[in-house]
Amino acid sequence: MLTYSGKYLASNVLRQDVLNMAKVGNSVHIGCAFSMIELFAVLYEKFVRFDINDLYHPERDLVCLSKGHGVMAIYACLLELSVLDKYHTDHYFSEGSLLKGLSDSHVPGIEVTGGSLGHGITVSVGYALAIKFKKQDRKVFCFVGDGEMNEGSVWESLLFAAHWKLKNFILVIDANDFQAMGRAKDVLNSEPFKGKLESFNFETWECDGHSRSEVESIYEKAVRSEDERPKAIIARTVKGKGISFMEDDNVWHYTRLVDETYALASAELKGKT
Repeated sequence: MLTYSGKYLASNVLRQDVLNMAKVGNSVHIGCAFSMIELFAVLYEKFVRFDINDLYHPERDLVCLSKGHGVMAIYACLLELSVLDKYHTDHYFSEGSLLKGLSDSHVPGIEVTGGSLGHGITVSVGYALAIKFKKQDRKVFCFVGDGEMNEGSVWESLLFAAHWKLKNFILVIDANDFQAMGRAKDVLNSEPFKGKLESFNFETWECDGHSRSEVESIYEKAVRSEDERPKAIIARTVKGKGISFMEDDNVWHYTRLVDETYALASAELKGKT
């Protein structure tokens, strides 16, 4: 049966899940996952319809992570929703685990393969068009990074979505002001997003991507809107959010945890919500 999870996904629990995966898998991209925690937590709590017993239900809503390197944020949500078996997160990046460091559509609950930036969004608008042709009541939530907005295929996809009036397509930009090698505005400035998206004929909002109340309010507007235009949410976030020594520090794009930093980060998360 299609339903919303209704389960509260605590930010500190999700971030601890990410830390655990990164530690056992000796993996990177922690900061990239942390900037999206609240965005996914609120989404999975109240705005994505799915069937826990049939993850491929033909009328489910779709969560598409084009910013594939932030996938641990989704894995954490799927773990807490009992979609993923804990074995896979406990053995992240190890033999026998389904989970890799980039989003992979072979994993239950993951709808697109991401990582080659600018590709996941093209698949997402294709999904949205197929849903429109089938006259189904389904949403496609597509997550991209602000660095990913440098890709030409992103803007081609946005033109396509607007041309076909894909009102069921909801773009979420994780605007944490960083990409792999520096500040997004210094590498190739794609701002201002709001003006550009509106000129591309998107219904557009901005929010604090770490404020659950703001995120919920904007999602509510996006999913309830009867406007024929596709939707876009610009979520202003902080890379590494939740751990003081990781916040707004791009070294945590590629830095791996050691025993000391893992212990410090875990201790800081205790008592947070």
